Amino acid sequence: MCPSNITFNPSNHLGFLMHPTFTRPMPARKTILVADDDADDTFLLQRAFSKAGVNASLQFARDGHEAIRYLQSSDQQQNPTPDLLLLDLKMPRVDGFGVLQWVRSQPGLKRLLITVLTSSDCPLDVNHAYDLGANSYLVKPFSNEHLVKLVEHLETYWLGINFAPECDSLQQPQYGT
Repeated sequence: MCPSNITFNPSNHLGFLMHPTFTRPMPARKTILVADDDADDTFLLQRAFSKAGVNASLQFARDGHEAIRYLQSSDQQQNPTPDLLLLDLKMPRVDGFGVLQWVRSQPGLKRLLITVLTSSDCPLDVNHAYDLGANSYLVKPFSNEHLVKLVEHLETYWLGINFAPECDSLQQPQYGT
């Protein structure tokens, strides 16, 4: 039997989540790796995280190749294993599909939570991302207000109520793309 650190939080504003199994203390600080080649999008995302008051360390990769290099790093101080990867699909060098395929083939990273955050709402892209192991698929909103709301929902679900699997950061991933 696993020990439980679940506590009841009566101040939770999401009614259906008031059940004790849905509330638990959040660890101090999570790490989120954002893989996106658009500097404007990463700036807006950074600002949305700040406006939403999310207590997370944001790390950035400018394309899929940089994201893979980040995830391969053995330097946990410089490049800590992320709790969540926000992944754009349309990037140079290695696209988001290539990153998804690579991550899911790595024994130490195959359980990493990956949310695709992209401008594509093409059903082929959605299906392909899920086929490759994405945990979630979100289309980038057009307004800053909606982006802040999306970030708040990401925090509530992925960094809050969701019970995330552990990644084996001691196992060094292999690069084969």
